Amino acid sequence: MIALIVISFLASAIAVLVFMRRARRHARRYAADMPQRFHKGHIPRLGGAGILIGMGLAWLAAGATGADPFNVAWPLKVSALTLLCIAPAVIGGIAEDVTQKVPVRVRLGLTACSAVLLCWYLQIGVHRLGYYPIDQWLQSMPYVAAFIAVLAITGLPHAFNIIDGYNGLAGTVAVLVCLAITHVALQLGDRQLAGMVVCLVGATLGFLLWNYPRGKIFAGDGGAYVWGMVIAVACVSLVQRHRAVSPWFPMLLLIYPVWETLFSIYRKLARGQSPGTADALHFHQLIFRRIVRVAFEDSEARQLLARNNRTSPYLWIFAAMSIVPAVLFWNRTAVLALFCLLFVVTYVVAYLMIVRFKVPRWLRP
Repeated sequence: MIALIVISFLASAIAVLVFMRRARRHARRYAADMPQRFHKGHIPRLGGAGILIGMGLAWLAAGATGADPFNVAWPLKVSALTLLCIAPAVIGGIAEDVTQKVPVRVRLGLTACSAVLLCWYLQIGVHRLGYYPIDQWLQSMPYVAAFIAVLAITGLPHAFNIIDGYNGLAGTVAVLVCLAITHVALQLGDRQLAGMVVCLVGATLGFLLWNYPRGKIFAGDGGAYVWGMVIAVACVSLVQRHRAVSPWFPMLLLIYPVWETLFSIYRKLARGQSPGTADALHFHQLIFRRIVRVAFEDSEARQLLARNNRTSPYLWIFAAMSIVPAVLFWNRTAVLALFCLLFVVTYVVAYLMIVRFKVPRWLRP
């Protein structure tokens, strides 16, 4: 399985390097007054295309021969058709990264289309929520279970897109989540699922080679959609295949991007704004503005890059607050649900403290 990481890493790193060198003119279309912009200069946003290439080549290599050299038991037909299923969403994201002209509703529709294709082809659904009466009902209503899975697979790519704001932030969170899924899958002997996710780990590391700390290329919407769709499919499949896995394991594992999205929707609706309106009031953006400080630099661009790089580690630690207990208690529903509640309370308290300028001294560098 290490060979799959190497293949995906090298293919992604080379592809991202090519896009980084050749796509500068497209970067000029990203307006300087965008609320999510926290960098200077024209940076290509095609890292997601490189991640897709690296992961896709490793997926195809895993089933390229009948001898199963990587011991993952993943047929070429399955990996190839799975790639085709996620293609509409990812291509839509990449098109937005290049043109900046693809509306949110169109991208949402494309991710929903990919989600439907994935649920239909892979025959996956959310048949358990951890409460016996509801679980019994879901098992007797396969279309409802499939609909919930479609919602999850549609929503998670956009959740990753929301937290993708600073160099290395969303990419490292995706790697940590994938490693957690791999750990549980291997404990249960599911090498096929572990192999699928491991390929995404290698491809993301190939991207991070150029993204952190210098920020020479960004993942863009395409990268967020690759992370979200593959991780969502892996989580739904893991719970469906193995009854030992609590359905609250993926919830706690992904509570940071999921709650960031839900809280953002609530915050915008409370202010009378559309949930699709971009703003600069996400949790990671507040940390960038009100906690991270840098020493005096020679230029504004260097100062902005330094603050950008120092923001991500705060969020890596914050995400680890949910990922670590999820890995430790992956089969204990009550404990996982309690940690979900604890994370939500911690997030809200921390957000309000930062907004009201009541940040503890030990959090300030």
